[in-house]
Amino acid sequence: MTAHSQVESFEWQVGGMDCAACAGKIRAAVSGLPGVAEVEIALMDERLRLRLAPGGVGREEVERIVTRLGYQMTRRSGPSDPPPVLRAGTSACACGDGGCGGTSKAALAPAARQGWARGPKARALVLAGGALAAGWAVGAVAPGFERLAFSLAAAVALVPVGRRALALLRSGQPFTIEMLMVIAALGALVIGAAAEAATVLFLFAVGEVLEGLAARRARDGIRALVRQMPTVALLEHGTHAHEVAAETLRPGQIIHLRPGDRAAVDAVIVEGVSGLDESAVTGESLPVTRGPGAAVPAGAINTEALLRLRVTRPAAESTLARIAQMVAEAEASRAPVERFIDRFSRWYMPLVVVLAGGVAAVPPLAWGADGATWVYRGLALLLVGCPCALVISVPAAMAAALATGARQGLLIRGGAVLEALAKLRHVALDKTGTLTLGRPEVTDLLPRAGVEETELLRLAAAVEAGSSHPLAKAIVARAAKAGLVPPAVRAARTLPGVGAEAELGGQVLRLAAPRLPDAACAALQAEGKTVVELTCDGEALGRLALRDAPRPEAAEALADLARLGLSAQMLTGDAAAPAQAVARPLRLEHAAGLLPEDKLARIRALSAQGGVMMVGDGINDAPALGAADVGVAIGAGADVAIETADAVLARDRLTDLPALIRLGRATMKNVRQNLAIALGLKALFLVTSVAGISGLWMAVLADTGATVLVTANALRLLRFDPRRARAAPGGGGSEPFR
Repeated sequence: MTAHSQVESFEWQVGGMDCAACAGKIRAAVSGLPGVAEVEIALMDERLRLRLAPGGVGREEVERIVTRLGYQMTRRSGPSDPPPVLRAGTSACACGDGGCGGTSKAALAPAARQGWARGPKARALVLAGGALAAGWAVGAVAPGFERLAFSLAAAVALVPVGRRALALLRSGQPFTIEMLMVIAALGALVIGAAAEAATVLFLFAVGEVLEGLAARRARDGIRALVRQMPTVALLEHGTHAHEVAAETLRPGQIIHLRPGDRAAVDAVIVEGVSGLDESAVTGESLPVTRGPGAAVPAGAINTEALLRLRVTRPAAESTLARIAQMVAEAEASRAPVERFIDRFSRWYMPLVVVLAGGVAAVPPLAWGADGATWVYRGLALLLVGCPCALVISVPAAMAAALATGARQGLLIRGGAVLEALAKLRHVALDKTGTLTLGRPEVTDLLPRAGVEETELLRLAAAVEAGSSHPLAKAIVARAAKAGLVPPAVRAARTLPGVGAEAELGGQVLRLAAPRLPDAACAALQAEGKTVVELTCDGEALGRLALRDAPRPEAAEALADLARLGLSAQMLTGDAAAPAQAVARPLRLEHAAGLLPEDKLARIRALSAQGGVMMVGDGINDAPALGAADVGVAIGAGADVAIETADAVLARDRLTDLPALIRLGRATMKNVRQNLAIALGLKALFLVTSVAGISGLWMAVLADTGATVLVTANALRLLRFDPRRARAAPGGGGSEPFR
């Protein structure tokens, strides 16, 4: 045990963890160890993370136990580890002063992953296959030694399986696939079916390798996102630029982005105009032209000319890094149907063992039937009952859907959200930044008598200087454009659903909706403008009117939602007139003048009538987003959107809302298909095994085949394009696959 006196966090890469059953075995083996807490396993990311308390087991003991189960452990991080990119040595840059952080390419090379062909499952397959081939060869040359040869072949193939079964038994897991294989193989040897025992073990090894290859294919969809995060960048230093580790970049530094290069961090353009392929973040493959002052997200590819960029965020906090983290963590968030399958498998395995024992014992004891025949059928039933296909049916589909969503700019926080998306019946949308573009402009300045327009604007900008609300940004931008410098204020704060206020010279400035709307205010609102009033200690100083254009794709998105059978309505804190100006052309039901608690109440009421989605900008409406069955933030630019929403539309387009729902429905349809395949084949071969139609080898082949079938069906979701789908109300319709 380490000498640290506090709880320590550790993370490992776990090789060979290819299915939900594998993850469950590892979780069960380590979660009960003394001092182990907060065990988190991500199957598709092959990651084990846990915390170790003083006085319990140490890191080495955890690694020893998991390795004994047949998995490879590679430590990713620990309490005293240096950043991964900096573990290798560095080299001085070309400038020769050694102080600019230049790093050699060798130091930045990512660690190579061990190929599947060199893993223990591949070795077990070679061992079992070689032993079985030797058995057949001996049988052909010397038939009298055939049974002995196959018995030896089965014994050789049984060694790795038996070791894992024993390790799992020691960790308190007696009912595992490995234990069932050991019982079946030993039973077959006892009744003289040595050839079948060796064949069963070989087919089991084949199934494990195929399972691993399928899991590797699913992982590639998620890892593709991570691979788009460059490890190096060209840092400007004096008159030249040189490669440095992306992790070393800090806000304010200037980097170069050459044509064909991918941005390693979030930045803004200082010099140059070029096309940018931002598909890594938004899922939109068409390049967009960006110039000085434009934001460049990490992962964007420069398609035309050299750009000088100013770093705005460290690499670990970039949009792409947060998206990748969100996708990786989403895989660990399990859907209710997945948790149900896990609970089901806990009593399913013991039940299968009891049934197999009954089939083997009852007919010979009760009716004097042939013992060897019924023992053989009981062993076949034991193998048919292996729950591999059943256990992997849900997580394989969820992982593939999460990877597809990430590639399409639909960022989803786990299987629970996918399942909830499939059950939605209502959609509630905020107005500003959701149904509108979120880029309002100040159109009118209406100071009271004796107050200058510039003073009204300057004080309003002072109140809103620290706010990230679109209306606040518009006021601050208008003041900056006019060359005004807002005064420094104290105690600035946002008033949710009301406005904002701050203190200046002992007086309270507040910017909020007008207390006493008049005809002039109503006329502005009738034009679709939002009117706010600036007061000083309760005395009005004047009003500002702002207008935000509706999103051009809003009508198409709402029509698509209607075709999917969902009702939609707008919930806004804005006044009735500007709300109606946005909702009327869209023929959208709406409610205006709502405080956060009012929105929360409406969301709860809609949720009681069926699943409800709340769509907002991720900055306001936090209570409503949290209370909805699915909270969706539109646009990945806001930090809080990535942190709090159940899903994020990275492309910042409302038409992705129907795509999000289609993906959820397609996923749950795929899950139902997988469960039908797994349970249907189990039921079929259960009957044929008891009837003596199918034997041991067919039982294993059926289990392996079911696992491969459900995995292959789940991988179809990697080719699903939710934007091209056109589903009928209730979720029917075609599923277009690329």
